Amino acid sequence: MVDVTALLAACRAADLRIATAESCTGGMVAAALTDIPGSSASFERGFVTYTNQAKVEMLGVKQPTLDAVGAVSEEVAQEMALGALRNSDADIAVSITGIAGPGGSEYKPEGRVCFGLATHAACRTETIEFGALGRDKVRIAARNHALTLILAGTSTA
Repeated sequence: MVDVTALLAACRAADLRIATAESCTGGMVAAALTDIPGSSASFERGFVTYTNQAKVEMLGVKQPTLDAVGAVSEEVAQEMALGALRNSDADIAVSITGIAGPGGSEYKPEGRVCFGLATHAACRTETIEFGALGRDKVRIAARNHALTLILAGTSTA
């Protein structure tokens, strides 16, 4: 896992504030950040948008996007990250949407997680196939990957 203390120090040094938009992790990234004393210097806010309705209402994810590609998609991850940035005073926002399990389908298997990382300059997305590790392990892996993305983003924000 990323050294969260070092991540927050990098954000402080770059004068960056973080927002999170989480679905399948249910706030685990925000919790990892706020577990560190002094994190309020860099952590601005977190959105837990577990339902599609919450994604639309809180982050401005477009219903046509959800209808066309579903919540577990890079398109929705992008709209989530951009919405978190737009609805906060953050400089960098990470989003997570995926299928932690159990379950999934042939088209969207358990362990598929889509991420977005937005700054005021750009937004990038990616999909990671963690596999059917079990719900807890997929969620932990997704949290850790999101923290890695934030750390990498501190140099480009």
